Amino acid sequence: MSLIGDGLEKAVQKAFTRPVPRSAGPQMRYLVKQLGGTRAVAQLLRVSQRTVERYVRNQIRKPRPDLAVRLEREVRKRWQPRVRARARAKAVSTGGMVIDTRARMGYTAPIGSTDQDRIRHLTVALPPHYAARLFDAQEAGASDARLQEIAAEALRDVYFQDGGRRAGSLEEVRFTDIEHLEFDL
Repeated sequence: MSLIGDGLEKAVQKAFTRPVPRSAGPQMRYLVKQLGGTRAVAQLLRVSQRTVERYVRNQIRKPRPDLAVRLEREVRKRWQPRVRARARAKAVSTGGMVIDTRARMGYTAPIGSTDQDRIRHLTVALPPHYAARLFDAQEAGASDARLQEIAAEALRDVYFQDGGRRAGSLEEVRFTDIEHLEFDL
């Protein structure tokens, strides 16, 4: 996944009400229940159906490192879908989201302005319509570059232009060299 996509996913995961299963057996049983059988889980994880059955029965307890990563990722992706949907709906309808970032930012503006790129650390509350745009683009499978453009546009409108109260001639914000990025719903 991408930097911004991962950040959005982590923000949604903070809303979980129960911890994600940690050991391989419960993780595998959860996936079997969600996907409706061991064959679907085996195809998803690229292992044999017999291997999945052994994990379900706790005959195998410790997966290979690459399988452990895939298993963890797939369980997290599917864990508590209603809690996940509720957190997104709240951010999109009323709450918005907060972006905390340290990155190189600059902007394109008329001649004579100070549009020099520099590292900035910003913590900005984004309105709900930008949260909706980010989540919609992520769901549609947008690239990291597209998510970065949406985040840059949000920072331009909220931080640099202060909702239209200043810097009206500001054209484009450059949002590059991201050192830190975190979202909170």
